[in-house]
Amino acid sequence: MAKAPHRTYDRTWSEIEDMLEQATTKMNEWKAWYDACKDEDDKEGMKEAARNHKALQGVVKTLKWTLGEEGITDPLN
Repeated sequence: MAKAPHRTYDRTWSEIEDMLEQATTKMNEWKAWYDACKDEDDKEGMKEAARNHKALQGVVKTLKWTLGEEGITDPLN
């Protein structure tokens, strides 16, 4: 059985909120890149942008859940 990771639990709410802001910004950048690739018919770029945008949606939802944002009851759904 794998050893559990060591967790310090020392992140502040401010650090989590900053990470949420950074993740949201990065997610929006990937969406803009997807749109630019779509305009140029760049299928590979669209795939990469969509994959990264979708991943960051999960990050954003999880951070919002961590902060207790209303309407985010389960970050896995």
